[in-house]
Amino acid sequence: MNMQTPTVSAPPSPTTLSEMQLPFVMMRDILLKTIFRKNTNMVSEISEAISLPLTVTQELVDMARDQKLLEATGTLNANSGNEMGYQLTDTGKARALDALAQSEYFGAMPVPLDVYREQVKRQSIRNIQVSRHQLLNAMGHLVLPDSLLDHLGPAVSAGRSILMYGPPGNGKSSISNGIRDALGDKVYVPRAIEYSGQVITVYDPIVHTAIEQEPDDPTQLRRRKRFDARYVCCERPTVVTGGELSLSMLDLVYNPTARTYQAPLQLKATGGIFIVDDLGRQAESPQALINRWIVPLEESKDILGLQSGEKFEVPFDTLVIFSTNFHPNEIFDQAALRRIFFKIKIDGPNQENFLKIFALVARKKGMPLDEPSLIHLLKKKYPTIDNIYANYQPVFLIDQMIAICEFEGIPYQMTPDLIDRAWANMFVKDETIVK
Repeated sequence: MNMQTPTVSAPPSPTTLSEMQLPFVMMRDILLKTIFRKNTNMVSEISEAISLPLTVTQELVDMARDQKLLEATGTLNANSGNEMGYQLTDTGKARALDALAQSEYFGAMPVPLDVYREQVKRQSIRNIQVSRHQLLNAMGHLVLPDSLLDHLGPAVSAGRSILMYGPPGNGKSSISNGIRDALGDKVYVPRAIEYSGQVITVYDPIVHTAIEQEPDDPTQLRRRKRFDARYVCCERPTVVTGGELSLSMLDLVYNPTARTYQAPLQLKATGGIFIVDDLGRQAESPQALINRWIVPLEESKDILGLQSGEKFEVPFDTLVIFSTNFHPNEIFDQAALRRIFFKIKIDGPNQENFLKIFALVARKKGMPLDEPSLIHLLKKKYPTIDNIYANYQPVFLIDQMIAICEFEGIPYQMTPDLIDRAWANMFVKDETIVK
């Protein structure tokens, strides 16, 4: 019986300042910096800017007023809903400038790391149960052997690390993307988190795909927002890296100008998938990369460091997929392989599946099939490479024939001669070049 993916619980909105679990001075300074930088003066605008409920924002504004950092400007016009306006006092401006000198961060109030940990548990990737039907739907455009899903399904549902290996050009990257599409639900990504008084930005529009929400009316005391506005409701994130991946990309990124931190890639991928494509092509060795992941993979926590040298733990709740063209024994020792929970070999297609892929690609690209040309390909060409088929080859051969037809100014067609010309570009002859 297929189990359904449980509904992710949304982070509840704070109702008082004390529930925020942030230092009062930090909250006050972010309020002042936001008012200074965004030139907001109504509580509804400020509430939107710092992503807090109206009542909590008013409590924070009142605290700043008591400290003579804000002052009321009187009732504004009717277009503003007759809200009271506020502005920084001279003391407030001085404090805002001083706070900006310490950290340029302003805007959405950060989520304390301990509070974020609880949300990570509520939306853990390991809570997902992916059915065979979901995987088939997500990968319906791929021609895969049935046995492959027998291995992929348990691996994805476990939310543990996966190593996919095999010869190049057989869809390891496409399968990784299909796994991502099969997840299909949502998570809540904090705009920023706080640890030890430091702000770490997490939400990244390049990595995260926000799900549009019905806008709130900030003037209403009872807001329709069903979750903490410091989070963004997103599709489960997917981070894809390849040969460019380096160990430094897995550390906090410090911005010395803004004096804030940016979350590393694996923290941005929390609740989703981290794909390491082309493993073995990076500057660092695969063994060095896996050594960096040993603690996260085994203990579901990662260790990050601040500029001060202080180390701290963050959640590691990510389905890590390693994809390589190398045999695992060539790039890992046995201790490293033991840490990777699932190892799945992705082989090339057999002749039957190769022909299915070829027909699908030809139909999609408008190339008419020709039986004598296909027989020529199977009987004359593939024996020269020991009848080793790969998933990329139909696309390559058909694209080559299309390019030739367009250059020659003839309708798309498939002939043995065009097969020969396309084949010549798929491989480079092993020969010595005289210099």
